[in-house]
Amino acid sequence: MEQVDEREMTRYRLHAELCKVLTDPKRLMILDTLRHGDRSVTGLADAIGVALPNASQHLAVMRNAGLVESRRAGTTIIYRLAEPTIVDACDIVHRIVERRLALRPALGIVRSTAVQAVAQDAKARLQRAIATLREPI
Repeated sequence: MEQVDEREMTRYRLHAELCKVLTDPKRLMILDTLRHGDRSVTGLADAIGVALPNASQHLAVMRNAGLVESRRAGTTIIYRLAEPTIVDACDIVHRIVERRLALRPALGIVRSTAVQAVAQDAKARLQRAIATLREPI
């Protein structure tokens, strides 16, 4: 088996850390909202239906991961996507989920194992998409 060098291992570790940030539905909603332009913390909290402190916590996690950037406009903090191509990766996963949902019976009961399988598949595809986006051009 081929040995993974330190640089590649670091890349995989950073990749995994980034994917962990994307496991929260509210953070995905924030990304989806920011794809349409910069928003204040209050605007984001309203858009995703959470309290201001909760939105701030999610944004701090996303900022630490390098997904969003903030700037001050007077007393208001404005956020934007630091890596706009992340929405492309999210769109890929969204299409996978939509296809999976379409395969379910109209009024069928969702089994937790099916949900887990979809989530695992979507996560793997998202990780591959993110790795592709990080490759040098």
